[in-house]
Amino acid sequence: MSMPTVPNITPEIILKRNEVLNLLLTSIALEEIGLSHIINAEGQKIQKIVKEQSLSLNDALALNNSVERMLRNVIKTEMLLQFKLEDIIKLEQLHDHHHDDLPDLPDLPGFKE
Repeated sequence: MSMPTVPNITPEIILKRNEVLNLLLTSIALEEIGLSHIINAEGQKIQKIVKEQSLSLNDALALNNSVERMLRNVIKTEMLLQFKLEDIIKLEQLHDHHHDDLPDLPDLPGFKE
């Protein structure tokens, strides 16, 4: 059996600076939407289990631990998204503040000002 042949495709993607920043902000927004769905699902899980079953103390503690672990992971992701947002804001502020002070840089492939 021979190895598959993969065509050599090298698309040239050219993005302007503001398009890159908008894509980064959009990625944060989409991740936030995903996290909101996770939080909502955890709330629904609690409601369903509490309504449909009579919980023992051990079951309630297990449910609490499960939800706590998930929310801790959501919070960790929120912190990373906050760092990402702060970096994007810094990039924009640096560009606005130092744009006139910077020397002309050579064109980078795939990036146009």
